[in-house]
Amino acid sequence: MNMSRTRERLVVIGGDAAGMSAASQARRLKGPEELEIVAFERGHFTSYSACGIPYWVGGDVTDRDRLIARTPEEHRARDIDLRLRTEVTELDLDGRRVRARDVDSGEESWTSYDKLVIATGARPIRPDMPGADAAGVHGVQTLDDGQALLDTLERTRGRRAVVVGAGYIGVEMAEALINRGYEVTVVNRGSEPMSTLDPDMGCLVHEAMEGLGITMVNDAEVTKILTDDDAAVRAVVTQDREFPADVVVLGIGVRPETTLAKAAGLPLGPHGGLLTDRSMRVRGHENVWAGGDCVEVLDLVSGQERHIPLGTHANKHGQIIGTNVGGGYATFPGVVGTAVSKVCDLEIARTGLREKDAHRAGLRFHSVTIESTSRAGYYPNASPMTVKMLAEHRTGRLLGVQIVGREGAGKRVDIAAVALTAGMTAEQMTMLDLGYAPPFSPVWDPVLVAARKAAAKVRSSA
Repeated sequence: MNMSRTRERLVVIGGDAAGMSAASQARRLKGPEELEIVAFERGHFTSYSACGIPYWVGGDVTDRDRLIARTPEEHRARDIDLRLRTEVTELDLDGRRVRARDVDSGEESWTSYDKLVIATGARPIRPDMPGADAAGVHGVQTLDDGQALLDTLERTRGRRAVVVGAGYIGVEMAEALINRGYEVTVVNRGSEPMSTLDPDMGCLVHEAMEGLGITMVNDAEVTKILTDDDAAVRAVVTQDREFPADVVVLGIGVRPETTLAKAAGLPLGPHGGLLTDRSMRVRGHENVWAGGDCVEVLDLVSGQERHIPLGTHANKHGQIIGTNVGGGYATFPGVVGTAVSKVCDLEIARTGLREKDAHRAGLRFHSVTIESTSRAGYYPNASPMTVKMLAEHRTGRLLGVQIVGREGAGKRVDIAAVALTAGMTAEQMTMLDLGYAPPFSPVWDPVLVAARKAAAKVRSSA
């Protein structure tokens, strides 16, 4: 079929969740005779679950390809010109074109566009210190990163691992390395692991990790990484201690990958992410959209911009962008900051604001913590659960919930996520008609017990 350049061209930068969701949705709405789609991806893989990488490294997922939702061949079969191992190095917004470099050959070329989608993701934070780039030191963000770490684990003779940082990635990678038989030390700058929780809830995670044989070192700042004669890692050094290491995993967190966007003068928020309107269009740029881990989103609870790198958001962003590029209409309203994780059998969940988030937003609030069980106390295998809830002073509006417990604890956070999105008060939550049977919960679900306690505290302070 002979198609002229009179059709529109969509260029997508980034081949994972947001980028390829956008490309796929746009293709559903417009055929190749109307819309040409060119997608650039600097790695070897597309449309994969980055969240699944720790479970692949740890052996729970045995086949890397199980993390791939759609292969490059499947995208190409849908008339998407997908170019792997090709990195975009420059945006020319005035000329509506991008410069791309073949990673293997170094060859560069320009590609024009009518509409542009930036889905460049996030990059692991690498501390600016001696040895941070040594062999055996790994950030884990992409499938290529995961494969590189597995290659190191296969050839490394020693069994000592140090994880730097104790956020989601750090905790999940600590579990993965324990599962692979490593002696694991986690060095954490904070007072407790999981800074996405308040410290009193992070303390519960700390206790559970040490119960699994993980050595937790809190309030410790890594100052350098030592190497041997072959330039491979041999130890991690803090202000006052040295921890031998045969492999180091950086779990410090990620930053939006907005190098290209910044160089092109696109608007960035306080966390370094691209700023978009509700249609995911980059503010002030009619033909440029952005989504996924490279953007900032509206927090519906605090009303502030936040950077929350999660695949759930990225896929939604891609659907919205693809709909708008394809001639439809869709918007992204914002988030409440829901996340769930685990370390072995301990489930960790949060949504909404922590205490310091509420203080930063200028909110007065009440905080309550309750202990309950996942099932009726008399039912076999009922396990303990701790729920913390924040409610706004006077109004009682729900501000945030944190949950730490065993089986059945984590997904209960979804109750609170819905309540936050709906703007419910703690009082209103107490009468939610949740499902009940002894194998699933006590008569009063733990989240509702916390809501009752929070509502009572709000009433008593009125």
